[in-house]
Amino acid sequence: MLLLDAVITGGALFFAVLLRFDGRMPARWQMAFLHGLPLLLALRLGTLVWFKLHRWSFRSPGLSEAGRLILANALATIAFEVLRSSLTLERLPLSVVGIEFFVSTALMGGHRFAPRMARQWYLDRQRARRRGTRRAIIVGAGGAGDLLLRDLRRTPGSPWHVIGLVDDDPAKHGTRLNGRRVFGPIDSLPELVKKHRVSQVLIAIPTLAPERIQHILNLCRDLDVGFKILPASFVYLDKKITSAMLHDLSPEHLLPRDAVAFDREEVHRLVTGRRILVTGGAGSIGSEIARQVAEHAPASLVLLDINENELYLLVRELQERYPRLPVTALVADIRDQPRMMRIGAEHAPQYVFHAAAHKHVPLMEDSPEEAIKNNVFGTRNVARMADACGVERFVLISTDKAVHPTSIMGASKRLAEMVVRDLAARSRTAFTAVRFGNVLGSAGSVVPLFKRQIQRGGPVTVTHPDCTRYFMTIPEAVGLVVLAGLGGYGDLCILDMGNPVRISELAANTITLAGLVPGKDIPIVYTGLRPGEKLEETLLSEEEERTQQVRNRIKVARSPAPPADFHARLRRLWRAARTGDTPGVTNTLLTLIPTYAPSKAPGPGKR
Repeated sequence: MLLLDAVITGGALFFAVLLRFDGRMPARWQMAFLHGLPLLLALRLGTLVWFKLHRWSFRSPGLSEAGRLILANALATIAFEVLRSSLTLERLPLSVVGIEFFVSTALMGGHRFAPRMARQWYLDRQRARRRGTRRAIIVGAGGAGDLLLRDLRRTPGSPWHVIGLVDDDPAKHGTRLNGRRVFGPIDSLPELVKKHRVSQVLIAIPTLAPERIQHILNLCRDLDVGFKILPASFVYLDKKITSAMLHDLSPEHLLPRDAVAFDREEVHRLVTGRRILVTGGAGSIGSEIARQVAEHAPASLVLLDINENELYLLVRELQERYPRLPVTALVADIRDQPRMMRIGAEHAPQYVFHAAAHKHVPLMEDSPEEAIKNNVFGTRNVARMADACGVERFVLISTDKAVHPTSIMGASKRLAEMVVRDLAARSRTAFTAVRFGNVLGSAGSVVPLFKRQIQRGGPVTVTHPDCTRYFMTIPEAVGLVVLAGLGGYGDLCILDMGNPVRISELAANTITLAGLVPGKDIPIVYTGLRPGEKLEETLLSEEEERTQQVRNRIKVARSPAPPADFHARLRRLWRAARTGDTPGVTNTLLTLIPTYAPSKAPGPGKR
């Protein structure tokens, strides 16, 4: 490296003299050249060694290395002029010294950076020609986009060949970033995708608002492209961003609001060192409650469910991740009150999360007595156990379908809220009901159903083009349960879930995220509302809305008190459910919940 630098320095000085004097070296400057060259070589090579530029990585030189090279050569040139003056040596013209500096710097930079440029050119050509490589375009020409593009270009096995970037900043349009052009604004995506045969859109703006993601999907809805995104959690990594951090864009990114982040420190303070019982522990919500609670070192964790296989797998997972945490798996039916009492007496929980429930609306319409026995009287059994055992806090997982219910499932959950509210009036235990919207990714939710239908080639089925629902993510749901339920917010809590989402739009977006075209590659079929379903859900009744307050994105309301003869009506409901008297179940529910509007007209009940 130094030998080549010496040759470059001598050649550059000779070239500078010839250039200055029209291709010849006058006799009077020959001695100046011969006397000055050794000094210049010593200074030039000395500064290069001082700046460690004789040790060079040809794979990853960057702007800082180029700056060091320029600074080293500049210092050598200045020192050369100063020493020639102090040593009273004959000086070469300043123009010669200046030309030598620029030529030397250019050639030294060239032989240092040329191998990387050649390697990058070779990798780009190889990647572009390799079978299976997908042409990609990056959304976002900022810091994250720069780092992502740099990693993609220098990784030989990268599956994507980036043809350029788009960004909404007009100052970046037409510029180049790491050798790739910034074509224009995000709105130019459809034209660029078609023109350059792009099959993958990489979103490198980790904090991009959900409405902008929705806009990108709408732009590309008629195009066969896939989507990936850098999650917001990687923003803090700064210069460590790599292509491995790209995640598939998912429906969770399309919520019409920013995700709600709960205070982990507060959750830790509430959970650490406490004895906790989770019913329905093997379900989507119960298992996630168990996972998140386990992170905060409770004194013990008891998981109760009737699903023995999923319960076994969950306990194995928790024992492997938290070997010091005492985890107990109990196969039990919440409808068995003596069993619930024995469990409470044996394990003495301080907190109870009650997530066990029948939740499938159409199935419960066909088996209403099972919904009542499990969701109403099973809840009563667990709540009575909590009261009898002196549990500090009891959290009921409810649903927005409990407001103005039109289904047996919704009515049963509304009645479960009333059961808990009634017991809370005379118990030392703090009871809280937490209402969920639809939880993205939970078992039985629409997104996994849509994905399965897409994998089979369609069609994707939607009940009604105008059907809307409130959505939340599993982490939001669990955060709401833990923070609102254990934090003493009130007896009824609901997450502020923003605006409801149109299910037909969610179906179309899910198809688009799969790299397919809605209506062309995968048809959307409208099947009509199923028994018990509504077009729209509401989060609070009119009476509850009058008492609501908002704390930390959580709506807190007070539920109305149950009627005076509540227990007598419950006894009638229990007799009807136990004997399979479906009309009697519906008629009794109508007396207990005046806003209940069943999809099936009730018949005469059994005497």
